[in-house]
Amino acid sequence: MAQIFLGIHIASLIGLAAYGLLGFLTLWLFLRHRTDDSASPQFSPDQLPSVTVQLPVYNERGVVERLIATIAKLEYPADRLEIQVLDDSTDDTTRIAAEMIEQYSTAGKNIRLIHRTSRRGFKAGALEEALHTAGGEFIAVFDADFVPDADFLIRTIPYLLADPGIGAVQARWGHLNSDESALTGAQAVALDKHFAIEQLVRHRADLFPKFNGSAGVWRRACIVDSGGWHYDTACEDLCLSTRAVLRGWRFQFANDVVAPAELPPTILSYKAQQARWAMGATQCLIKYFSPICRASGKTHLARAYSLLSMSAYLTHALFLILLLVQLPLILMDVRMPAWLYLFTFVGLGQPILFILAQGTLYEDWLSRLRHFPTLLLIAIGIAPANTIAVIKGSLLHDFTFRRTPKGTSRSYRLTPDWTLIVEMGFMVYSGLTLALALLMGSTGSIFLLASAVLGFSLVVGQSMKEYFLNK
Repeated sequence: MAQIFLGIHIASLIGLAAYGLLGFLTLWLFLRHRTDDSASPQFSPDQLPSVTVQLPVYNERGVVERLIATIAKLEYPADRLEIQVLDDSTDDTTRIAAEMIEQYSTAGKNIRLIHRTSRRGFKAGALEEALHTAGGEFIAVFDADFVPDADFLIRTIPYLLADPGIGAVQARWGHLNSDESALTGAQAVALDKHFAIEQLVRHRADLFPKFNGSAGVWRRACIVDSGGWHYDTACEDLCLSTRAVLRGWRFQFANDVVAPAELPPTILSYKAQQARWAMGATQCLIKYFSPICRASGKTHLARAYSLLSMSAYLTHALFLILLLVQLPLILMDVRMPAWLYLFTFVGLGQPILFILAQGTLYEDWLSRLRHFPTLLLIAIGIAPANTIAVIKGSLLHDFTFRRTPKGTSRSYRLTPDWTLIVEMGFMVYSGLTLALALLMGSTGSIFLLASAVLGFSLVVGQSMKEYFLNK
C-alpha cells in the first residue's frame, strides 16, 4: 500500500513538473523573441477602414457610464466608426445605457443599443447575433470594466491593414486598481506574467496565439471564416482563437498598447472568474485536442505548447492529489527518495516568469513582487474550486455563464457557494496533517503542508469576511 501512495505522489510531481518545464521553455522563447520588431505600421486617416466597437454588458450599472463615455472618446474618423452596446441586462443598466446612448447619438455618434431579453449563448451569443448587423470591416471588443486610451484603434488597426493574414490584434491588459489590496496586487502580478511573457511568446513564436476576450480587434472575415462565435464553452475567446489558428490565421500582440481594466476586488468574484476560465479552458481542451494534434502546418512544439497551456488548470487537481497523499505517507513513515527533491528546482520555471514580467514592465518591480506570496497562497486556496470547475468542464455540456461582478455595487456581490465547505475541509485536513508531520518529525512535507494551511485559511477567512460584510 505504501508503494501505491508513493507512486501517486511521484506521478503528481511529474505532472506538476511538466508545467515547470513549460515555464523554462517559455523563458527560453521569450529571451529568443523579445527583440522581434512589432512596431505599429503607419497609415493616413483616409486609409482607415470601417470599425465596429462591440461592448457586451450584463447588469453593469456601476461601470456602464464610464465604459460608454470612454469608447465615445476614441479617436477615429466618425464616418467609419460604429459602436454597439450589447445589453443582456435585467436591471437598470439598460436605462442608464439608453440615456447615455441617446445623448451621444444626438451629438452625432453612430452608437446604438442592442438589448436582448434572452441570454442565449451569454456573451458569445450576444457577439454572434450583433455581428450580423455590424457594419465594420473590423470588430473591436471591450468588456464593461475596460478603459482604453483614446488612440487604441489608431494604434491597433494598422497591424490588420498592413498584413491581410492577421486575423486579430490583442492589446496588453493594464490595471486600474492593482494598488487597492493585496488581492488585486496579486492578480496584477499574475496577469502581467500572462501578457508580458506568455502572450508575447505565443504570438511571436506562432504557438497558437489567442484573443483574451477584451481589448482586441478582430478582422470580421476571420471571425466568419472561423465559424463565428460558439457558445458551447465558457471561454468563447479561446474557442474562436483556436479555430482561427487552425484555419491558418495569424495574430498580432500589441505589447505597447495597454488597455487598463478593473481587477476583481473580492475573493468571491475572483474565484468565480477563475472557475469560469478553468471550465472554459478544459472544454476547449476536449473540443480541440484532436484538431490540434492533427493540425497541418504547425510544429510539434506549437501543438504541445497549446495543449499544455489549455490544460494548465489541471495543476490545481494535481496539487490536491499531492496534498491528500501526504497523510498516509506520513502515517506509513515512507521515506522519499533523495532524487525527488530535484522536482523543487524544476518547479522554479513558473516563478521565474513572474519575476521577469515585473522586471520587464516596471521600474519598481521589486516592490510589486511583494504580492507574489499572496498570489501563491490564493492559488492554493482556490484549487478546490478550480478542480471542481475542471471536472464540470469535462462532464457538462450545459452551463451558466457566471459574470465577474464589476464596480462597487453591493447588489452584485457574490455569496459563498458549497465550494467553501470543500475549502474548509482541505484547511482542516492540511492542518491535521501538518501537526502530525511535526509530531513525527517528517520534515520533507512541512513546507507543502504549511503553505496549504495558509492558502486555504486565507481564502476561507476572506470569503467569510466578505459574506458577513455584505449581509
